[in-house]
Amino acid sequence: MTLARAKSTLSAPDHNLMRRVNRWRAPKWFRTWMMLATKAGDGWLWAAIGIAVLLSPAPNRFRAVESCACAIACGVVLFHKVKRIFCRLRPRDIEPHCWANIVTRDKFSFPSGHSTTAFAVALSLGSFYPEIMPILLVLAANVAVSRVIVGMHFLSDVLVGSGVGSLLGYIAYRFAV
Repeated sequence: MTLARAKSTLSAPDHNLMRRVNRWRAPKWFRTWMMLATKAGDGWLWAAIGIAVLLSPAPNRFRAVESCACAIACGVVLFHKVKRIFCRLRPRDIEPHCWANIVTRDKFSFPSGHSTTAFAVALSLGSFYPEIMPILLVLAANVAVSRVIVGMHFLSDVLVGSGVGSLLGYIAYRFAV
């Protein structure tokens, strides 16, 4: 089997899902939800959560935010390097999306930076504060799913980004405690 054929075989499920998602005219409430979730992953939500943690009376708040910042920084460096290696085009650049039109700073999709960051935050802060872990995971999952729904990423981009972010978040937490 040639490398091109193997790549095509492995990409087929991603491309099939992309075609379905890019052509799906979702209900307005769902489109609004997904656009809000994807915009929340741009960084402002994570900054607001970090500020809230810093303003809390928790004794380990500085270590928690430092852990989170380290996980995010490692994730950003890693996903930018990997994107330049794989150079995988975004789904919306392969086939137009029927309702979402988002402008991005880069043109490559693998892995999802939004998913990496979302899960790095969820696992690092959630490990310090287990009582808010479920909320952080729901927020991270919404960001990740939204990236597929709005045509910015393939499912595999989001799965890898989520896994990498989770690992980085947990490692950052373990180093901080």
